[in-house]
Amino acid sequence: MLQDSACPLMEQLMFFHDHTLLILVVITILVGQMLLSMLTNKFTHRFLLEGQLIEMIWTILPAMVLIMIALPSLRLLYILDENQNPLLTIKSIAHQWYWSYEYSDYKKIEFDSYMMMPMENLKLFNFRLLDVDNRLVIPFNTQVRILVTSADVIHSWAIPSLGVKIDGTPGRLNQSNFSINRSGLFYGQCSEICGTNHSFMPIVIESINQPSFLKWINSTN
Repeated sequence: MLQDSACPLMEQLMFFHDHTLLILVVITILVGQMLLSMLTNKFTHRFLLEGQLIEMIWTILPAMVLIMIALPSLRLLYILDENQNPLLTIKSIAHQWYWSYEYSDYKKIEFDSYMMMPMENLKLFNFRLLDVDNRLVIPFNTQVRILVTSADVIHSWAIPSLGVKIDGTPGRLNQSNFSINRSGLFYGQCSEICGTNHSFMPIVIESINQPSFLKWINSTN
């Protein structure tokens, strides 16, 4: 089950998922009906076993289905890779077993984000194994570019509700962009099997309005 979308890119991914799922359901029903009719009838119609027309149908129809899937997929890949003049750039560095963030656009703000592991530190509104001590604060309705790398092994920075999943590779810098369309808290985790404590690398994004974000920037400095 997909999470509620908080990003236009994630909405497009959900549309493509539903589009592909509908095609698969139609194919499954048609093939299942043909198999069921062949099993229940004492004889099989010659039209299903031989003939130029049926050969043309099951050669052309799968090609048309692949085109119906490929064209939206290529369009979506182009949208995901498009650089849309980001207003904010954030660098995320993966470590074992925490994340470091840098706001290079605002006087080099840097901090580490650890999971809130001790149960005594958790409050009623915190999520176990998902909340962190320092959240990544981002203004909504703002195009954000995220740069991801790693200091040790391969990690993956993933937020399902934003449709973002980027590998953090040592010695390389990968990037993606997104824009959050509402305020709230959005949770993610490292989605790469990066070691024994792989499940203890949560990501939390706090989306706020732009005036509140500027106040947070000033208070951090």
